[in-house]
Amino acid sequence: MANKKFVHLHVHTEYSLLDGAARISKLIEKAAAYSMDSIAITDHGNMHGVVQFYKEAKKRNIKPIIGSEVYIAERKMSDRDPVKDKNQYHLVLLAENQEGYRNLLKIVSEGYVNGFYYRPRVDLDVLKRYSTGIIALSACLAGEVQTLILNGNYSKAVDKALEYRDVFGEKNFFLELQDHGMNEQKIVNRQLIQMSKETGIPLVMTNDVHYINRDDAKFHDVLLCIQTGKTLEDDDRMSFPSDEFYLKNSDEMMMLFPDLEQAAENTARIADRCNVELDFNTIHLPEFKAPDGFENEQYLQHLCEVGISERYKNVTIEIQDRLDYELQVIKNMGYVDYFLIVWDFIRFAKLNQIMVGPGRGSVVGSIVAYVLKITDIDPLKFDLLFERFLNP
Repeated sequence: MANKKFVHLHVHTEYSLLDGAARISKLIEKAAAYSMDSIAITDHGNMHGVVQFYKEAKKRNIKPIIGSEVYIAERKMSDRDPVKDKNQYHLVLLAENQEGYRNLLKIVSEGYVNGFYYRPRVDLDVLKRYSTGIIALSACLAGEVQTLILNGNYSKAVDKALEYRDVFGEKNFFLELQDHGMNEQKIVNRQLIQMSKETGIPLVMTNDVHYINRDDAKFHDVLLCIQTGKTLEDDDRMSFPSDEFYLKNSDEMMMLFPDLEQAAENTARIADRCNVELDFNTIHLPEFKAPDGFENEQYLQHLCEVGISERYKNVTIEIQDRLDYELQVIKNMGYVDYFLIVWDFIRFAKLNQIMVGPGRGSVVGSIVAYVLKITDIDPLKFDLLFERFLNP
């Protein structure tokens, strides 16, 4: 039962670039050795490691909890003042269900596409728009609530915590306790406990994992040097204050907060609530609708018939046989919609003066791709085989 008492909900992998030193395969291996039945991934600002993490965890019969520690802009994510907007707050977001997973993808994408300034940032407007199905934790000392506490503004910290609770829902926001031997954390923890009593916002304990074993702290230190352009000999370089940022077992975590069993039990409750399933068996392609009077197979055939006469002045038996063979293979393998979709967006790009390269990956050996003008490379001229597409 000990392993059910605590679940790691704040974990950085190798995908927290130059900040996380925990390789996913080794991380899951260690979690299995500890008999953990759940563990989260919360990389900084991204979800790049989610698929690998999910598959590795499933192989070990460990529930993968999908999340990210996102960056929150100090003002609006559209603000880009080098003095006022260089820094960001942290916030841990966990997907509770499929809708939450989709919303988390949208939040992270917004950070990169529309909010990037030093980091992929979002703001409260984005969080409000995509809050459904997400459980939020107040993060580390870089969290907004914790920062306000350290700045001596407890009342504003309470207001901010209540604001986050309102954004995500009464049972979906937690105050995060951490103890890596830092005096600042002890100050913050005392006030977070007080805040929880005053507001009813529940507590949760985490360990902000950046590497797997305690001894890995020295390797993590090297990563930080690479990130900041420093050497180990530099006195003024960024470094973590202790070697406590490793994957601790349940007993080690309980020793940190022996009087706050509820904060540990809340991690297990959150883990029970988080149930996201990724589907790797369904082909997730947009639906292509052929013009009236055509089925999709007929329309592909029609486009090829038009295109072959435009590409070749003399359509020989060899050319026609090659086209017929490829079309039959494409139909048998269920790739008709795939070719039509690619044809559609390549055609759109060319009509709108959007630059398009001459080749399209493995289909460069396809005469169908050539007559559809998906590629501009004649596979017959260069003796390219269609089978390269089948076995790229």
